[in-house]
Amino acid sequence: MLRFLKPVRRTRAGTFQVNLSQDQREVLGALPGQLRALFANPDDPLLRRLFPPAYTDDDAASEEYRRLMTEDLVERHQAALDILERTADATELNEEEMTAWMGALNQLRLVLGTTLDVSEDDDPTAASSPQHHLYYFLGALQEVVIEALASG
Repeated sequence: MLRFLKPVRRTRAGTFQVNLSQDQREVLGALPGQLRALFANPDDPLLRRLFPPAYTDDDAASEEYRRLMTEDLVERHQAALDILERTADATELNEEEMTAWMGALNQLRLVLGTTLDVSEDDDPTAASSPQHHLYYFLGALQEVVIEALASG
């Protein structure tokens, strides 16, 4: 019986085997630097999905939360991006690294989705631009990473 190998799967030893093409790895290695550059200005509209308001009905409380938490959130986002960038060529990752991949992929998707103005109603099969294909690739990879993490 033939079995389809997923691009990411948990091994019996508890690590994660990553089977991606060199092109996919190059993209994953390049994207964190592009997103990291946006963090110089956390108020950039492209980052709005990474830093949503904490309180939708209280602007003052939401601004105070933002003032207190933005630096910490940026540090956490950057740490996940650093791990993805450093391990993009790895064929085996530990659980901490795989969890960082999940977070970094989510960040990349959120920002790219904001750039493309994607909505839940969009049809992935109608994607025509390279950016849309990248968005759906990141989503599919994130789904496989989540499944692999949950398989433990």
